[in-house]
Amino acid sequence: MISHWFSRVNSVIPRGFSRQYILNLLKEKPMSGKEIIDFAIYESEGKWKPSPGLIYPMLGRLLEEGLISETENGKYKVTHKGVGIAEDIQSIQKILQKQLDVMFRFGSIGRFMAMDLIDRISSIGSTLSSNLDKMTEQEREKYKEFLITELKKIEKQEKELR
Repeated sequence: MISHWFSRVNSVIPRGFSRQYILNLLKEKPMSGKEIIDFAIYESEGKWKPSPGLIYPMLGRLLEEGLISETENGKYKVTHKGVGIAEDIQSIQKILQKQLDVMFRFGSIGRFMAMDLIDRISSIGSTLSSNLDKMTEQEREKYKEFLITELKKIEKQEKELR
């Protein structure tokens, strides 16, 4: 996951990436905060060195939101709710990736624009999706309508390009 990200953007970590990264790691197996830091450094080949000041507060927020829980041995594991959020984020990313593959046909400029758009939308989607339980029903409905409208625009543009 990190290697793929760094191959695209060199060394910039977008807002929301750490949250998503931790959820995906903990889906694989329970880990301590130190193990998360060490694995991120290893996986990024030293390009990303998340500090304890980033990881431990993030773990605290994920605990408060009920997306992870702490095991008896001090490790963290993803909850059912956390798995659902992580899967929702991945589903959105896959849909957007398929839709934006069309832009890749326009050479390097189209590719750059598409990758930038995917990353921005993923960050926004991650932030919004992780706060769904804090939104009012009206806010959730507005978010849902926005996503549907944007996907319809992408589908329309894709049909026009064919």
